[in-house]
Amino acid sequence: MRHQDTPVLITGAAVSFEEEFAARRKRYSLIMALRIPCLVLAGVFGIALGWTWVAVALIVASVPLPWIAVLIANDAPPRKAEKPSRYRPDDPQLGSTTRALGPATHEVVDMPDDRVA
Repeated sequence: MRHQDTPVLITGAAVSFEEEFAARRKRYSLIMALRIPCLVLAGVFGIALGWTWVAVALIVASVPLPWIAVLIANDAPPRKAEKPSRYRPDDPQLGSTTRALGPATHEVVDMPDDRVA
């Protein structure tokens, strides 16, 4: 009997498309949401405080955010570096629960020539 906390994987299937799409949409939304505070802070620094150089820096920083958001959201999910635990019938930890089959004892039955299949 195997006593580990991690389950044994029987497939190398990737994450479902719906889960991957939801994660990409969340990343895109978070990055695009950074533009709003940048532009509001640029207005506050530029108009209220008179720090135009800070306002210009915030606006310049917010210009490439849509491009960055698209690149990051369309990037493939990272591959896991860990080696997954897969089922192997010859694994000594599982014990010898399988037995080898003996020689084949199958009987071959031929169909008579006068019958049509």
